[in-house]
Amino acid sequence: MLGLATDPNDREITATIIAMARALKLEVLAEGVETAEQHHFLQRSGCDSYQGYLFQRPQPAQVLEHWLRHQPSSHT
Repeated sequence: MLGLATDPNDREITATIIAMARALKLEVLAEGVETAEQHHFLQRSGCDSYQGYLFQRPQPAQVLEHWLRHQPSSHT
């Protein structure tokens, strides 16, 4: 995904994929978002969701399990 910052072809391909998905009424999730510049480009292009180092570094399974166990329940 780093090519978005420097390669116009990567930007055009990414924008086209997002546009195709939107035309098909699909949600678009970008993986591997590492910089604010990538995030802003994806937002402007209509991407729905993002994941990657910019938002959260990978965590060991134990840390994730602990975090999940201590989240408030969404069930009432």
